[in-house]
Amino acid sequence: MITEFLSSTGFANITLGQVAMLGLGLFLLYLAIFKKYEPLLLVGIGFGIILGNLPVAGLMNPPSGLQPGGLLWYLFRGVELGIYPPLIFLGIGAMTDFSPLIAYPTTLLLGAAAQFGIFTSLLGAVALGFSPQEAGAIGIIGGADGPTAVFLAIKLAPHLLGPIAVAAYSYVALVPIIQPPIVTFLTTEEERSVEMKQLKAVTRKQKIVFPIFVTLLTALIVPFSLALVGMLMLGNLLRETGLTNRLADSVQNALINIITIFLTVTVGASASAERFFTPEFISIVLLGLTAFIIGTATGTLFGKLMHRLTGGRVNPLIGAAGVSAVPEAARTAQRLGRKANPKNFLLMHAMGPNVAGVIGSAVAAGVLLSIL
Repeated sequence: MITEFLSSTGFANITLGQVAMLGLGLFLLYLAIFKKYEPLLLVGIGFGIILGNLPVAGLMNPPSGLQPGGLLWYLFRGVELGIYPPLIFLGIGAMTDFSPLIAYPTTLLLGAAAQFGIFTSLLGAVALGFSPQEAGAIGIIGGADGPTAVFLAIKLAPHLLGPIAVAAYSYVALVPIIQPPIVTFLTTEEERSVEMKQLKAVTRKQKIVFPIFVTLLTALIVPFSLALVGMLMLGNLLRETGLTNRLADSVQNALINIITIFLTVTVGASASAERFFTPEFISIVLLGLTAFIIGTATGTLFGKLMHRLTGGRVNPLIGAAGVSAVPEAARTAQRLGRKANPKNFLLMHAMGPNVAGVIGSAVAAGVLLSIL
Protein backbone atom coordinates (compact mmCIF):
# COMPACT_ATOMS: atom_id res chain seq x y z
CA MET A 1 0.00 0.00 0.00
CA ILE A 2 2.85 2.37 0.84
CA THR A 3 4.55 1.55 -2.46
CA GLU A 4 1.34 2.12 -4.41
CA PHE A 5 0.80 5.44 -2.64
CA LEU A 6 4.33 6.63 -3.36
CA SER A 7 4.04 5.63 -7.03
CA SER A 8 0.84 7.68 -7.33
CA THR A 9 2.35 10.93 -6.07
CA GLY A 10 3.35 13.80 -8.29
CA PHE A 11 6.98 13.42 -7.20
CA ALA A 12 7.11 9.93 -8.78
CA ASN A 13 5.46 11.00 -12.05
CA ILE A 14 6.75 14.49 -12.79
CA THR A 15 8.78 14.97 -15.98
CA LEU A 16 11.58 17.38 -16.75
CA GLY A 17 9.30 19.25 -19.17
CA GLN A 18 6.68 19.70 -16.48
CA VAL A 19 9.32 21.04 -14.11
CA ALA A 20 10.29 23.60 -16.75
CA MET A 21 6.64 24.61 -17.24
CA LEU A 22 6.17 24.99 -13.48
CA GLY A 23 9.19 27.30 -13.56
CA LEU A 24 7.56 29.33 -16.34
CA GLY A 25 4.33 29.59 -14.35
CA LEU A 26 6.23 30.78 -11.27
CA PHE A 27 8.12 33.33 -13.39
CA LEU A 28 4.86 34.79 -14.71
CA LEU A 29 3.53 34.99 -11.16
CA TYR A 30 6.71 36.82 -10.17
CA LEU A 31 6.23 39.35 -12.98
CA ALA A 32 2.59 39.84 -12.03
CA ILE A 33 2.91 40.08 -8.25
CA PHE A 34 6.31 41.60 -7.63
CA LYS A 35 6.85 43.57 -10.85
CA LYS A 36 3.12 44.42 -11.19
CA TYR A 37 3.04 43.62 -14.93
CA GLU A 38 -0.69 43.21 -15.73
CA PRO A 39 -1.49 41.09 -12.63
CA LEU A 40 -5.13 40.72 -13.69
CA LEU A 41 -3.90 38.65 -16.63
CA LEU A 42 -0.61 37.07 -15.62
CA VAL A 43 -1.71 35.77 -12.20
CA GLY A 44 -4.39 33.64 -13.87
CA ILE A 45 -2.14 32.50 -16.73
CA GLY A 46 0.82 31.73 -14.48
CA PHE A 47 -1.26 29.78 -11.98
CA GLY A 48 -3.10 28.05 -14.83
CA ILE A 49 0.23 26.84 -16.25
CA ILE A 50 1.04 25.40 -12.83
CA LEU A 51 -2.36 23.68 -12.50
CA GLY A 52 -2.23 22.26 -16.02
CA ASN A 53 1.28 20.83 -15.69
CA LEU A 54 1.11 19.25 -12.26
CA PRO A 55 1.29 15.48 -12.84
CA VAL A 56 -1.44 12.92 -12.04
CA ALA A 57 -4.09 15.55 -11.06
CA GLY A 58 -5.40 15.66 -14.65
CA LEU A 59 -7.31 18.92 -14.41
CA MET A 60 -7.15 19.24 -18.21
CA ASN A 61 -7.89 15.57 -18.99
CA PRO A 62 -10.89 14.93 -21.30
CA PRO A 63 -13.62 12.45 -20.28
CA SER A 64 -12.72 8.80 -20.80
CA GLY A 65 -15.45 6.17 -20.73
CA LEU A 66 -17.40 6.63 -17.51
CA GLN A 67 -14.62 8.75 -16.04
CA PRO A 68 -15.48 12.47 -16.11
CA GLY A 69 -12.97 15.01 -17.37
CA GLY A 70 -10.97 17.41 -15.25
CA LEU A 71 -12.47 20.66 -13.98
CA LEU A 72 -10.39 22.90 -16.24
CA TRP A 73 -11.18 20.74 -19.28
CA TYR A 74 -14.86 21.66 -18.94
CA LEU A 75 -14.12 25.34 -18.33
CA PHE A 76 -11.87 25.28 -21.41
CA ARG A 77 -14.93 24.59 -23.59
CA GLY A 78 -15.67 28.30 -23.38
CA VAL A 79 -12.34 28.96 -25.10
CA GLU A 80 -12.68 26.23 -27.72
CA LEU A 81 -16.21 27.29 -28.62
CA GLY A 82 -15.14 30.91 -28.99
CA ILE A 83 -17.35 32.15 -26.13
CA TYR A 84 -14.93 33.83 -23.72
CA PRO A 85 -13.11 36.29 -26.08
CA PRO A 86 -16.29 38.03 -27.33
CA LEU A 87 -17.54 38.31 -23.73
CA ILE A 88 -14.24 39.94 -22.78
CA PHE A 89 -14.83 42.43 -25.61
CA LEU A 90 -18.33 43.06 -24.24
CA GLY A 91 -16.77 44.07 -20.92
CA ILE A 92 -14.07 46.18 -22.56
CA GLY A 93 -16.72 48.07 -24.52
CA ALA A 94 -18.65 48.82 -21.33
CA MET A 95 -15.48 50.01 -19.58
CA THR A 96 -14.17 52.24 -22.39
CA ASP A 97 -15.03 55.80 -23.28
CA PHE A 98 -15.00 56.14 -27.08
CA SER A 99 -15.22 59.95 -26.91
CA PRO A 100 -11.55 60.58 -27.85
CA LEU A 101 -11.96 58.55 -31.05
CA ILE A 102 -15.29 60.23 -31.89
CA ALA A 103 -13.85 63.70 -31.21
CA TYR A 104 -10.75 63.06 -33.33
CA PRO A 105 -11.75 60.36 -35.88
CA THR A 106 -8.53 60.65 -37.87
CA THR A 107 -6.80 58.78 -35.02
CA LEU A 108 -8.52 55.72 -36.48
CA LEU A 109 -5.71 55.77 -39.04
CA LEU A 110 -3.17 55.42 -36.23
CA GLY A 111 -4.95 52.34 -34.96
CA ALA A 112 -4.92 50.90 -38.48
CA ALA A 113 -1.23 51.69 -38.98
CA ALA A 114 -0.32 49.85 -35.77
CA GLN A 115 -1.77 46.61 -37.21
CA PHE A 116 0.89 46.53 -39.94
CA GLY A 117 3.05 44.18 -37.90
CA ILE A 118 0.35 41.50 -38.01
CA PHE A 119 0.65 41.02 -41.75
CA THR A 120 4.44 41.34 -41.98
CA SER A 121 4.89 38.66 -39.31
CA LEU A 122 2.35 36.48 -41.12
CA LEU A 123 4.63 36.52 -44.17
CA GLY A 124 7.63 35.82 -41.95
CA ALA A 125 5.88 32.82 -40.38
CA VAL A 126 5.05 31.39 -43.81
CA ALA A 127 8.70 31.83 -44.81
CA LEU A 128 9.74 29.83 -41.73
CA GLY A 129 7.55 26.91 -42.76
CA PHE A 130 4.33 27.51 -40.84
CA SER A 131 1.08 26.89 -42.70
CA PRO A 132 -0.92 30.00 -43.73
CA GLN A 133 -3.46 29.27 -40.98
CA GLU A 134 -0.74 28.94 -38.33
CA ALA A 135 0.97 32.07 -39.65
CA GLY A 136 -2.26 34.06 -39.35
CA ALA A 137 -2.75 32.95 -35.76
CA ILE A 138 0.86 33.86 -34.92
CA GLY A 139 0.77 37.22 -36.68
CA ILE A 140 -2.23 38.48 -34.68
CA ILE A 141 0.04 38.55 -31.60
CA GLY A 142 1.33 41.84 -33.01
CA GLY A 143 -2.01 43.47 -32.22
CA ALA A 144 -1.20 43.10 -28.50
CA ASP A 145 -4.76 41.89 -27.91
CA GLY A 146 -5.01 38.70 -25.85
CA PRO A 147 -8.70 37.85 -26.45
CA THR A 148 -8.34 38.38 -30.22
CA ALA A 149 -5.23 36.19 -30.30
CA VAL A 150 -7.09 33.42 -28.44
CA PHE A 151 -10.15 33.80 -30.69
CA LEU A 152 -8.13 33.54 -33.90
CA ALA A 153 -5.86 30.74 -32.66
CA ILE A 154 -8.90 28.58 -31.82
CA LYS A 155 -10.28 29.14 -35.33
CA LEU A 156 -7.07 28.71 -37.33
CA ALA A 157 -4.50 26.77 -35.27
CA PRO A 158 -5.96 25.32 -32.04
CA HIS A 159 -2.87 23.17 -31.50
CA LEU A 160 -0.83 26.37 -31.06
CA LEU A 161 -3.25 28.04 -28.64
CA GLY A 162 -1.05 27.69 -25.55
CA PRO A 163 2.14 29.25 -26.94
CA ILE A 164 0.23 31.96 -28.85
CA ALA A 165 -1.89 32.97 -25.85
CA VAL A 166 1.05 33.05 -23.43
CA ALA A 167 3.11 35.11 -25.90
CA ALA A 168 0.24 37.53 -26.64
CA TYR A 169 -0.64 38.18 -23.00
CA SER A 170 3.02 38.45 -22.05
CA TYR A 171 3.60 41.21 -24.62
CA VAL A 172 0.48 43.03 -23.41
CA ALA A 173 1.94 42.95 -19.91
CA LEU A 174 5.36 44.11 -21.12
CA VAL A 175 4.11 47.14 -23.10
CA PRO A 176 5.78 49.59 -20.62
CA ILE A 177 9.12 47.87 -21.23
CA ILE A 178 9.00 47.11 -24.97
CA GLN A 179 7.48 50.32 -26.34
CA PRO A 180 9.57 53.15 -24.77
CA PRO A 181 12.92 52.34 -26.45
CA ILE A 182 11.24 51.95 -29.86
CA VAL A 183 9.27 55.18 -29.58
CA THR A 184 12.22 57.12 -28.16
CA PHE A 185 14.43 55.96 -31.02
CA LEU A 186 11.91 57.02 -33.67
CA THR A 187 10.97 60.43 -32.24
CA THR A 188 12.81 63.54 -31.14
CA GLU A 189 12.61 65.24 -27.75
CA GLU A 190 10.84 68.16 -29.41
CA GLU A 191 8.19 65.91 -30.95
CA ARG A 192 7.56 64.09 -27.68
CA SER A 193 7.09 67.38 -25.84
CA VAL A 194 4.27 68.63 -28.10
CA GLU A 195 1.18 69.63 -26.12
CA MET A 196 -2.10 68.77 -27.82
CA LYS A 197 -5.23 70.90 -27.59
CA GLN A 198 -8.17 69.80 -25.50
CA LEU A 199 -10.52 67.47 -27.35
CA LYS A 200 -13.82 68.91 -28.48
CA ALA A 201 -16.97 67.91 -26.59
CA VAL A 202 -18.87 64.85 -27.82
CA THR A 203 -22.67 64.78 -27.54
CA ARG A 204 -24.70 61.91 -26.09
CA LYS A 205 -26.32 61.35 -29.48
CA GLN A 206 -22.90 60.89 -31.11
CA LYS A 207 -21.89 58.41 -28.41
CA ILE A 208 -25.04 56.36 -29.04
CA VAL A 209 -24.86 56.45 -32.85
CA PHE A 210 -21.15 55.56 -33.00
CA PRO A 211 -21.32 51.91 -31.77
CA ILE A 212 -24.37 51.20 -33.92
CA PHE A 213 -22.72 52.70 -37.01
CA VAL A 214 -19.41 50.86 -36.44
CA THR A 215 -21.22 47.54 -35.95
CA LEU A 216 -23.19 47.90 -39.18
CA LEU A 217 -20.17 49.07 -41.18
CA THR A 218 -17.74 46.38 -40.01
CA ALA A 219 -20.36 43.64 -40.31
CA LEU A 220 -21.06 44.58 -43.93
CA ILE A 221 -17.37 44.88 -44.86
CA VAL A 222 -15.77 42.15 -42.68
CA PRO A 223 -18.57 39.85 -41.42
CA PHE A 224 -16.11 37.49 -39.71
CA SER A 225 -15.18 40.24 -37.24
CA LEU A 226 -18.73 40.67 -35.97
CA ALA A 227 -18.39 38.36 -32.96
CA LEU A 228 -15.69 40.61 -31.50
CA VAL A 229 -16.64 44.05 -32.83
CA GLY A 230 -20.35 43.48 -32.22
CA MET A 231 -19.81 42.57 -28.57
CA LEU A 232 -17.40 45.49 -28.12
CA MET A 233 -19.95 47.93 -29.47
CA LEU A 234 -22.84 46.39 -27.53
CA GLY A 235 -20.91 46.89 -24.30
CA ASN A 236 -20.23 50.51 -25.20
CA LEU A 237 -23.88 51.09 -26.14
CA LEU A 238 -24.96 49.76 -22.73
CA ARG A 239 -22.59 52.30 -21.20
CA GLU A 240 -23.73 55.29 -23.24
CA THR A 241 -27.52 54.97 -23.40
CA GLY A 242 -27.92 56.23 -19.83
CA LEU A 243 -30.83 53.80 -19.49
CA THR A 244 -28.93 50.53 -19.00
CA ASN A 245 -26.55 51.43 -16.22
CA ARG A 246 -27.30 48.25 -14.27
CA LEU A 247 -26.42 46.10 -17.26
CA ALA A 248 -23.31 48.11 -18.04
CA ASP A 249 -22.19 47.83 -14.42
CA SER A 250 -22.67 44.05 -14.42
CA VAL A 251 -20.80 43.64 -17.71
CA GLN A 252 -17.82 45.83 -16.82
CA ASN A 253 -17.41 44.39 -13.34
CA ALA A 254 -18.87 40.98 -12.46
CA LEU A 255 -19.05 39.43 -15.94
CA ILE A 256 -15.64 40.50 -17.24
CA ASN A 257 -13.98 39.53 -13.95
CA ILE A 258 -15.49 36.03 -14.04
CA ILE A 259 -14.67 35.49 -17.71
CA THR A 260 -11.12 36.82 -17.22
CA ILE A 261 -10.55 34.21 -14.50
CA PHE A 262 -11.91 31.38 -16.65
CA LEU A 263 -10.05 32.51 -19.78
CA THR A 264 -6.63 33.15 -18.25
CA VAL A 265 -6.57 30.05 -16.04
CA THR A 266 -7.72 27.65 -18.77
CA VAL A 267 -5.47 29.18 -21.43
CA GLY A 268 -2.54 28.83 -19.04
CA ALA A 269 -3.53 25.24 -18.25
CA SER A 270 -3.64 24.41 -21.98
CA ALA A 271 0.07 25.25 -22.26
CA SER A 272 1.40 21.71 -22.00
CA ALA A 273 5.08 20.88 -21.63
CA GLU A 274 5.35 19.05 -24.96
CA ARG A 275 4.44 22.21 -26.92
CA PHE A 276 6.86 24.52 -25.14
CA PHE A 277 10.67 24.89 -25.20
CA THR A 278 10.75 23.68 -28.80
CA PRO A 279 12.05 25.44 -31.94
CA GLU A 280 8.41 26.00 -32.91
CA PHE A 281 7.65 27.78 -29.62
CA ILE A 282 10.78 29.93 -29.88
CA SER A 283 9.76 30.90 -33.44
CA ILE A 284 6.27 31.88 -32.24
CA VAL A 285 7.69 34.05 -29.45
CA LEU A 286 10.16 35.79 -31.79
CA LEU A 287 7.61 36.30 -34.56
CA GLY A 288 5.09 37.68 -32.08
CA LEU A 289 7.68 40.06 -30.67
CA THR A 290 8.63 41.15 -34.20
CA ALA A 291 4.97 41.81 -35.02
CA PHE A 292 4.54 43.87 -31.86
CA ILE A 293 7.70 45.89 -32.52
CA ILE A 294 6.72 46.58 -36.14
CA GLY A 295 3.19 47.57 -35.07
CA THR A 296 4.56 50.00 -32.49
CA ALA A 297 7.03 51.42 -35.03
CA THR A 298 4.50 51.88 -37.83
CA GLY A 299 2.02 53.51 -35.45
CA THR A 300 4.72 55.90 -34.25
CA LEU A 301 5.88 56.70 -37.77
CA PHE A 302 2.33 57.41 -38.87
CA GLY A 303 2.05 59.65 -35.81
CA LYS A 304 5.12 61.53 -37.05
CA LEU A 305 3.46 61.91 -40.44
CA MET A 306 0.35 63.37 -38.82
CA HIS A 307 2.63 65.63 -36.78
CA ARG A 308 4.09 67.02 -40.02
CA LEU A 309 0.77 67.27 -41.87
CA THR A 310 -0.94 69.13 -39.02
CA GLY A 311 1.89 71.62 -38.58
CA GLY A 312 3.06 70.09 -35.31
CA ARG A 313 -0.30 69.87 -33.54
CA VAL A 314 -0.18 66.06 -33.11
CA ASN A 315 2.24 64.42 -30.70
CA PRO A 316 3.57 61.31 -32.49
CA LEU A 317 3.63 59.41 -29.18
CA ILE A 318 -0.08 58.73 -29.51
CA GLY A 319 0.65 56.68 -32.64
CA ALA A 320 2.34 54.00 -30.52
CA ALA A 321 -0.94 53.66 -28.60
CA GLY A 322 -2.49 52.29 -31.79
CA VAL A 323 -1.74 48.76 -30.61
CA SER A 324 -4.77 47.44 -28.77
CA ALA A 325 -3.31 46.95 -25.30
CA VAL A 326 -5.99 49.01 -23.56
CA PRO A 327 -5.26 51.13 -21.62
CA GLU A 328 -1.58 50.36 -20.97
CA ALA A 329 -0.38 51.59 -24.38
CA ALA A 330 -2.15 54.93 -23.79
CA ARG A 331 -0.63 55.16 -20.31
CA THR A 332 2.82 54.51 -21.76
CA ALA A 333 2.35 57.39 -24.23
CA GLN A 334 1.25 59.59 -21.32
CA ARG A 335 4.34 58.71 -19.26
CA LEU A 336 6.72 59.37 -22.15
CA GLY A 337 5.00 62.67 -22.92
CA ARG A 338 5.20 63.82 -19.31
CA LYS A 339 8.87 62.86 -19.18
CA ALA A 340 9.59 65.11 -22.18
CA ASN A 341 7.29 67.90 -21.01
CA PRO A 342 5.86 67.95 -17.46
CA LYS A 343 2.89 69.98 -18.72
CA ASN A 344 1.90 67.29 -21.20
CA PHE A 345 -1.35 65.40 -20.75
CA LEU A 346 -1.73 62.92 -23.59
CA LEU A 347 -3.80 60.17 -21.98
CA MET A 348 -7.17 61.08 -23.49
CA HIS A 349 -5.59 61.86 -26.87
CA ALA A 350 -3.82 58.48 -26.83
CA MET A 351 -7.06 56.67 -25.96
CA GLY A 352 -8.37 57.54 -29.44
CA PRO A 353 -5.83 55.42 -31.34
CA ASN A 354 -5.83 52.90 -28.49
CA VAL A 355 -9.56 52.25 -28.94
CA ALA A 356 -9.04 52.29 -32.71
CA GLY A 357 -6.40 49.60 -32.20
CA VAL A 358 -8.91 47.36 -30.43
CA ILE A 359 -11.30 47.74 -33.35
CA GLY A 360 -8.42 47.36 -35.83
CA SER A 361 -7.14 44.10 -34.34
CA ALA A 362 -10.65 42.63 -34.37
CA VAL A 363 -11.12 43.67 -38.00
CA ALA A 364 -7.69 42.24 -38.87
CA ALA A 365 -8.73 38.95 -37.25
CA GLY A 366 -11.90 38.99 -39.35
CA VAL A 367 -9.88 39.61 -42.52
CA LEU A 368 -7.56 36.71 -41.71
CA LEU A 369 -10.52 34.42 -40.99
CA SER A 370 -12.18 35.35 -44.28
CA ILE A 371 -8.98 34.70 -46.25
CA LEU A 372 -7.61 31.67 -44.42
